[in-house]
Amino acid sequence: MAQASDLEPKPISPAAGGTGNADGTGSPQRRSPTARPRKKRRPDSSADAHGTSPGSLDPALYINRELSWLEFNERVLEEARDRRHPLLERIKFLSIVSSNLDEFFMIRVAAIRDQIQADVSDLSPDGRTPAQQLAAVHERVSRMLKDMSDCFWLDLQPDLAKAGIHLLGMKDLTGAEHDLLREMFAREIFPVLTPLAFDPGHPFPYISNLSLSLAVVVANPKGEERFARVKVPDVLPRLMPIPGNDAPGAPARFVWLEDLIAGNLEMLFPGMAVRESYAFRVTRNADIEIQEDEADDLLSSIEQSIRLRRFGSVVRVGVQKTMPARIKDILIEYLDVSTTEVYELPPPLGISHLMGLLKLQRPDLKDVPFHPATLAPEEETEDMFSVIRKGDLVLHHPYDAFGAVVQFIQNAAEDPNVLAIKQTLYRIGKESPLIPLFIKAAESGKQVAVLVELKARFDEENNIIWAKQLEEAGIHVVYGLVGLKTHAKMALVVRKEANGLRRYVHLGTGNYNPVTARIYTDVSYFTCREDITADATEVFNYLTGYSTRETYRKLALAPVNLRQHLVSLIEREIAHARAGYPARIILKMNSLTDVKMIELCYAASQAGVTMDLIIRGICCLRPGVSQISERIRVTSIVGRFLEHSRVFYFGNNGAPEIFLSSADLMGRNLDRRVELMFPVEDPALARHLKEEVLDAALADTVRARQLHADGSYARVTANGDAAAMDCQSLIMRSHTRPPRPLQIVPREAP
Repeated sequence: MAQASDLEPKPISPAAGGTGNADGTGSPQRRSPTARPRKKRRPDSSADAHGTSPGSLDPALYINRELSWLEFNERVLEEARDRRHPLLERIKFLSIVSSNLDEFFMIRVAAIRDQIQADVSDLSPDGRTPAQQLAAVHERVSRMLKDMSDCFWLDLQPDLAKAGIHLLGMKDLTGAEHDLLREMFAREIFPVLTPLAFDPGHPFPYISNLSLSLAVVVANPKGEERFARVKVPDVLPRLMPIPGNDAPGAPARFVWLEDLIAGNLEMLFPGMAVRESYAFRVTRNADIEIQEDEADDLLSSIEQSIRLRRFGSVVRVGVQKTMPARIKDILIEYLDVSTTEVYELPPPLGISHLMGLLKLQRPDLKDVPFHPATLAPEEETEDMFSVIRKGDLVLHHPYDAFGAVVQFIQNAAEDPNVLAIKQTLYRIGKESPLIPLFIKAAESGKQVAVLVELKARFDEENNIIWAKQLEEAGIHVVYGLVGLKTHAKMALVVRKEANGLRRYVHLGTGNYNPVTARIYTDVSYFTCREDITADATEVFNYLTGYSTRETYRKLALAPVNLRQHLVSLIEREIAHARAGYPARIILKMNSLTDVKMIELCYAASQAGVTMDLIIRGICCLRPGVSQISERIRVTSIVGRFLEHSRVFYFGNNGAPEIFLSSADLMGRNLDRRVELMFPVEDPALARHLKEEVLDAALADTVRARQLHADGSYARVTANGDAAAMDCQSLIMRSHTRPPRPLQIVPREAP
């Protein structure tokens, strides 16, 4: 962690301002009191999917958003093949690739499919129709699935066996093991299974999203064939331990659950001959939305939308490669998919379940545990208010422990001088330590207001549970604004002190989730500066009441003025470059898709601004194009931790400024979400962030890849005899007590 009082100061100029809404309308309307959930996702145009209308430049200057995301997934797959990672960490990366692809089909491919079915002909910024995008996605995904299969069978599976972890099929077992497993099947699995017949008297069974099934062909005593479906139950482990291997140090032996079921199907169909069985897996459209301006009760509407998600249209079917055409034809017809939406794969299907292997007690096959830095010893005995009054505080998670954020809320809940707590919650997880603290605060008579974003995709159920608990405790719970997700991360505490009321605020780039805070890189900022805390108060009034405010003292707020503020900062660097002064921009984020921001980056490069973009995921900008973007370099870091922080640096002709934000440069973040961007004005803290977050990433020669103009990525390597540098490992080593300075050898700027 870093605190203002701990670091040497250096002058820094105030931030440039920015005003106005993107459409000039001020704050958006509030949610009307009337709703019905929509059962089918409204097809988005290509323009809306990218956040702005297609650009005015040559479409060849834009990388397709969907293909860029798949390139990111390819970089994750490279980590699964990288033997510098411990074996089970490589398994983790392969599992992440699989689960990422599931979500990609449930959301992105489903949206493109909706566009095609609705005859939407709008072109994406790179000039593709929805049909062309879908064809390109199919071709790229087919290659990726083959690469994933090769990675598992040719690389990871043999290495697991060498390490004493055996993933087996029934054919690999001894006779004695068959007998043991058959007994276990009859006792623990058979009662859970429900075979579903398909014939004139039985309709084709409903196949739920992401469920693994067996398509079974049986014959009656007359030799007449029948078709049935057996769902592989997800309430059981996908990898079933083989009995008899419990001795310490014995090899870990597992059999795939679907293989175990397939090997005992005759128990499910007595009197029938089981002739064939093949695994298949279904992915459905899971992006169910509601028409909020018709919402009668947002909470119940989202609860209903979660139920409807189970019945979305099928967007992908993975089938066992050996499945014959006649069985595939049945699935194609009754699941209503095209042949291009059926992917033939070698088993196992749905390899995200490999993540379960990380539960094995094999520390020799995992990363060495990392223990994040905590507050200094003299601060651990103080409350967070005393610490913050000494000076602004910056924490870099997961290198700095998230416990200080929890302690901030705990101190607020327990301190009798605290009068009010206000906080936004987006993704808080299943076992949040904050919820009991809010309840405790409310029970002690404090004013507690919490904005819970119910529309955080795939976290809706958790957030609904927490919202109900908070409401039952008498806490004022707000669900946000019409048409906008509240993605800003902000906590405000009002405390009575000797000289009157003082406000304390926490602002962050990541969620209030202690689990993800251990694996996502994010930045927390604490302050009691009057101008920032006053702005935070105004933002909460905007979220819970009515406000047409279009400017703030220090904060920039989407969709009110964040876009305009960023534009003004970039245009200032352009003006410096045109005047012959040094001009430098470094932007770190997760994704860059917004067409207007891309075009502004191109304009900055042409004006002479040197730009580094550190973008983990999607980047639709093409760097290194002659006379267009030759002064722009794009770097992606994929490593042990997920790079999630948003940090924006502007050189400002020798008086640099750094901002932190909850927003990526995507249309949805800048125009259709509530997001915050805030300055780090203490010069020592600003310098600390630049060195530890930005400079370290730009000096990485181990986990960094550089984007080329053709859309491909290549690993960055150390020059000459220089030692390779892994920025995440370097920062981990520096976050010890006492802290050690980073030793960074920067790469040359573009």
